[in-house]
Amino acid sequence: MSLALIALLAWVAVPGPAGSRAQSPFRTASADIFATVEIDASVRGPAMTIQPLDPGARSAGNLDQGSTMFEPALRQEPPQARSSAAPPAPDRGSVSKNPWRRDPEISWYGPGLIGNGTACGQTLTRTLVGVAHRSLPCGTLITFRSHGHTITAPVVDRGPYVSGRIFDLTYGLCKKLEHCYTGPIEWRYGSGG
Repeated sequence: MSLALIALLAWVAVPGPAGSRAQSPFRTASADIFATVEIDASVRGPAMTIQPLDPGARSAGNLDQGSTMFEPALRQEPPQARSSAAPPAPDRGSVSKNPWRRDPEISWYGPGLIGNGTACGQTLTRTLVGVAHRSLPCGTLITFRSHGHTITAPVVDRGPYVSGRIFDLTYGLCKKLEHCYTGPIEWRYGSGG
């Protein structure tokens, strides 16, 4: 009984196919589907509009009942450009680039894995200074900076296996950096200050 009632209500609520159809580029729309619409707006006080920044796009007047609208003609004059002042020349022989990157969520690993082998053939110990990365080659040097400490460590393992994380520090590295928690840290490729 209840299924028949639901089917009846669905049939009454949606008598025909639902949805819409995009206008075909091969069919022209029938003129009888359009209706003339007149807009009568009464405005109290002065009518205000925001003027366009480009003076060439501003209207020459207001619309009234007898107004005829035309397609705008393409502008023939060039658009107003910025001043032709030359940009300052760079200093020769010096390039200023900050190679440090900031990762908002670097963590550490190891307590339950101490004594196991790493993906790069080492044994994970409490003193091993290294980092896990998903795809960098084993031995790739990464320099980390945290709490006033800067330490370079090689990639010694694969991971992290948490979405959004790039590196996992070994316990030895997190102790040296004083970063044995999940949080932001600065890093860069290679070694050096």
